[in-house]
Amino acid sequence: MRRLLPLVVLLLLAVASPAAQARLPIRVGIGDQGTAMFDQPAFQRAKFERVRYFIPWNAMDDDAQRLAARTYVETARAHGFQVLLHISTDDFTSKRAHLPSVAEYHAEVGRLVRYFRGLGVREFGTWNEANHASQPTYRSPTRAAQFFEEMYRMVKGSCASCGVVALDVLDQTGVERYMTTFFAHLSPTFRKRATIVGLHNYGDVNRLRTVFTRNVIHITHRYNTSAKIWFTETGGLVEFGADFPCNTTRAANRITYMFSLAKTYRTAGVARIYVYNWTGAGCDARFDAGLTAPDGTPRKGYDALRAQLGNYER
Repeated sequence: MRRLLPLVVLLLLAVASPAAQARLPIRVGIGDQGTAMFDQPAFQRAKFERVRYFIPWNAMDDDAQRLAARTYVETARAHGFQVLLHISTDDFTSKRAHLPSVAEYHAEVGRLVRYFRGLGVREFGTWNEANHASQPTYRSPTRAAQFFEEMYRMVKGSCASCGVVALDVLDQTGVERYMTTFFAHLSPTFRKRATIVGLHNYGDVNRLRTVFTRNVIHITHRYNTSAKIWFTETGGLVEFGADFPCNTTRAANRITYMFSLAKTYRTAGVARIYVYNWTGAGCDARFDAGLTAPDGTPRKGYDALRAQLGNYER
């Protein structure tokens, strides 16, 4: 009995330890366009394993864009990260970007997929924030559906275990109609293949609401009951227009709510969170959601993130 007693004590301590408690099966990563974060101690302490990067659909014809993405991917892979590479516009001017034809998408994105698959990328997004006016797909959910079919064939044809984000949307008015048209245009086979839907739910997170997150999940499961929802871009807004003047305390509070929202809808399929972003642009910028200041100093949002990370998977 004396020999067993220390073992019993150790087992009891292990059971009581927070580290021994099961983490929620929601993986948390970071979305950012820069590589400087990988070498920062604060970033390394968070022990992320996944990052997200968006890239112009025709980046293979632009040496600067292609090499920037290659540098990012190679840096991430050298640090042991998995990369979600998300296709995006080449012109963020509202309602001005060229909408590629299906043939153009197949040719240009096909080259891109082959190139970055060779660098170890296993997850691709069909089109970033497809319903927003900064993207040429904003008025064409049918074209977005055609793009998904092309992306699925290009990625899954050579890598059955690779992942494809079928549709990626912003939580704004009209998203439900956009999604309904998108799914209605898919064949039954491709509806089953649409196993991941991405959501940018800045509105819900920063206005402390649930409406669009709930609606996106509901519509997704109307067409594919087993589909997973990834918060592919979300976070606490430090600065964004008149509604969100510069305030790091508010942003930190919204980071906490972001996790609460994900936890609420975990059983409804929320499986990942990509917090955007790591390095802030500063309060003079139009948009800032950084967990750190421009000089890399951690903000209150970083502390809020670290306080929650132990409860979630990476």
